[in-house]
Amino acid sequence: MSTTERPRILVVGGGYVGLYAARRILKKMRYGEATVTVVDPRSYMTYQPFLPEAAAGSISPRHVVVPLRRVLPKAEVLTGRVTTIDQDRKVATIAPLVGEAYELPFDYLVIALGAVSRTFPIPGLAEQGIGMKGIEEAIGLRNHVLEQLDKADSTTDEEVRRKALTFVFVGGGFAGAETIGEVEDMARDAAKYYKNVSREDMRFILVDAADKILPEVGPKLGKYGKEHLEGRGVEVYLSTSMDSCVDGHVVLKNGLEVDSNTIVWTAGVKPNPALARFGLPLGPRGHVDCDTTLQVKGTDYIWAAGDNAQVPDLVGRKAGNENAWCPPNAQHALRQARVLGDNVVSGMRGFPQKDYEHANKGAVAGLGLHKGVAMIVMGKMKIKLKGRLAWYMHRGYHGLAMPTWNRKIRVFADWTLAMFLKREVVSLGAIESPREEFYEAAKPAPAPAAASSAPEKAKAS
Repeated sequence: MSTTERPRILVVGGGYVGLYAARRILKKMRYGEATVTVVDPRSYMTYQPFLPEAAAGSISPRHVVVPLRRVLPKAEVLTGRVTTIDQDRKVATIAPLVGEAYELPFDYLVIALGAVSRTFPIPGLAEQGIGMKGIEEAIGLRNHVLEQLDKADSTTDEEVRRKALTFVFVGGGFAGAETIGEVEDMARDAAKYYKNVSREDMRFILVDAADKILPEVGPKLGKYGKEHLEGRGVEVYLSTSMDSCVDGHVVLKNGLEVDSNTIVWTAGVKPNPALARFGLPLGPRGHVDCDTTLQVKGTDYIWAAGDNAQVPDLVGRKAGNENAWCPPNAQHALRQARVLGDNVVSGMRGFPQKDYEHANKGAVAGLGLHKGVAMIVMGKMKIKLKGRLAWYMHRGYHGLAMPTWNRKIRVFADWTLAMFLKREVVSLGAIESPREEFYEAAKPAPAPAAASSAPEKAKAS
């Protein structure tokens, strides 16, 4: 912790907004003007649009994350959680990874906690579901899927094989459609190396409560995405939901019942529930209520942006939609973080702040290798792309949006090598419990059974 007397700018969260806002503030500040402190339970930022490719093995997992201490060398990076905020005293309570919680005073506050998976009280979901919000989950999903192929290849029990080779994905937005597209691609490639498993043995199911998938790219491209996935053998069930998945027995509202070891949950996100403990004004869905300057309403020293903020969409409102809000995507998060950083420095110096205003530039989605959809907005014109060209747009946009040149180069290097080398299909399932083998070798041997005290005496005749 800093012991200086400088004002402290406390950034709660080291995700996309937290990282970029802190970088912007440090860039704009004069030397010694303030101390920037970033608090996050993880010591790295995850570029979430690349999680599906990490799950499919197209990108090394380490290249999808950015170490905070390397990118923010002039900031304090504290690994822990902010549990409470006392606005009257301007003090935050920090719970570190180990040790007792402590108080940290601040002068200016940035709320960048992001979002968590939005779940429902579905029986069995907590025990069986796999999320896709972090790199750990992406690695776990990859190992899990390949492990199911190993199981199916090594057994003749048809019920075990069927359960292992059935993959259920709930949620048809970007995360769900991209993940099932990438994982199906990986499983198809991996099946070539198994004698007893083929793509025809596998069953991929995509479920969404809405009447379409990929709503972010519009109805026509969403329809194309659905037809494309169905053409690859993916079953797509719309306007339905999952009622239960106890012990892997999936029951859908439309009556379909299947047994599956793999249930991937990507049915939307919600603001981090920790916001409720900070005493901030919240919108109807739990987002921090912000002005157009990204300043939290009713305050002059707190800002928020990204998935945990409710930010007015000035472009939409000028077009006549009085209730337009900025959608929670990486495009807005990046631009909001830059404006937020500028406004924090302006507010600290007593200068006027600028409004956040950004016209949507479109959306891109990858559905596996050489497959994708893209909608590019240029003024009043919308350009719709699909197939290989859209996939190039998807990779180009996100490759350039990846923070730091270090990570950009590594990601593009992964893609380049993949053009000449076959996809890795190794399952590292043991990574979930790496000490198990050593423990088995090192644990004390069981005590020998007690020997008989004496031979039995001959029975009396």
